[in-house]
Amino acid sequence: MSWPLKLIFNPHATHDLGKLSLAILLILYTALCTAEQRIDIARFSQGDLTGWKTKIFSGRTIYTLQNDNDRIVLFAQSNASASGLYREIAIDLTETPILNWSWKIDNILTGNDEQTRSGDDYPARIYVIFSDGLMFWRTRAINYVWSNNQPVGSSWPNAFTHHAGMIAIASGTDNIKQWVSYSRNVLADYRQFFGDEPGNVKVVAIMTDTDNTGATATAWYGDIWFSAQ
Repeated sequence: MSWPLKLIFNPHATHDLGKLSLAILLILYTALCTAEQRIDIARFSQGDLTGWKTKIFSGRTIYTLQNDNDRIVLFAQSNASASGLYREIAIDLTETPILNWSWKIDNILTGNDEQTRSGDDYPARIYVIFSDGLMFWRTRAINYVWSNNQPVGSSWPNAFTHHAGMIAIASGTDNIKQWVSYSRNVLADYRQFFGDEPGNVKVVAIMTDTDNTGATATAWYGDIWFSAQ
């Protein structure tokens, strides 16, 4: 019996079809909600640098898309330089507080005290920058860094400004030369470091920098996105 005839001769078929349609709608709605709860910041794997701009502090760090084991990533190389890539984007942390990313470094920097101005260099770091509306003097930032010797999970004020907090996501030579993925609750990190509520995220930035130490560093960055969980 064909599918339309089954509906005619089976009084339960329409009811069953209705339940099936409802189930499909629920699945589609869940998928849509999940998609809306992910906000892409960097889609390097798609070869996409749309919206990313360069900020030079001291010398130019090389940033270029590169193939790494059949995966397109962002390659960064610093030689006594400090420049970053940044993207302006509004993120409501009450909706999507989780920052997700992956990175890889060739080696750590050695001998520098990262809590001093002369040692404030990192082979890999991701900035999350906040601003409370028109009060530009309250602009703050969280820096997620690969430290040379600070304990993983430790935090300290940036050597140049108390408006920026540093958090050691990775430390030392463990996991160098291999990809490592992370997820951080930026809202929780902000509250813990600054002791109050943040405004919206305004900028996300990447930087591999060695201007203070005069060293050389190489890193690779994968896709970056915010999610609800």
